[in-house]
Amino acid sequence: MRNIISVFGRSPFVPLQMHMEKVVDCVTQIPIIIEAYRQGDSEQVESIAGKVSKLEHKADLIKHDIRNSMPRGLFMPVDRSKLLKILSLQDGIANRAEDTAVLLTFKQAKSFEGFDAAFDVFMENCLATFNLSRDIIELLDELLETGFGGIEANKVNELIDKVALKEHEADVSQKELVRLLLANEDSISYGDFFLWTRVIQQVSGIADRADKLAATIRNTLESR
Repeated sequence: MRNIISVFGRSPFVPLQMHMEKVVDCVTQIPIIIEAYRQGDSEQVESIAGKVSKLEHKADLIKHDIRNSMPRGLFMPVDRSKLLKILSLQDGIANRAEDTAVLLTFKQAKSFEGFDAAFDVFMENCLATFNLSRDIIELLDELLETGFGGIEANKVNELIDKVALKEHEADVSQKELVRLLLANEDSISYGDFFLWTRVIQQVSGIADRADKLAATIRNTLESR
């Protein structure tokens, strides 16, 4: 792992990108654990959940390193508090991925007709929202090199707009999924209903924080 202090001198965004790499590792496990869960492979679910927890811990180590190493009282092209807010939002995404994985280890909840397909649409929209926000983070050090203007700035702003649109699509698909769940509440146990509700909330939280992340970056760039 690159030394956090050494990379701050080149760009304050590089440490955030390093942290985002670990967040991505966490989030990409969600479709994998969902598939194992549907197959009823509890051993595999436990294994993946353990992997996600370890990945989230690695992200936490980088987060703490960034917070402890971020320069104080020195000039930086972006306000320190805004960098920390971006870091906190990224951290929240990794936490939601871990929470999703852990929830799936509690019990094998039943599904019903149409639920898996609706969940997949919802999950894909949430993960697409996250992936767009990740793309923004990957562009930030290039944006710094161009003085926060030009083609790179336009590209970032376009991505931010796409994040907002995709998060809206995630919201719509979440509402449809919840309606379907409520329409079938009598066919599943209270425990299954509760578990699916919590899983939906955690996966939705990934898209929500990705949208907030993009909005924070827009605010950061506009306030320069």
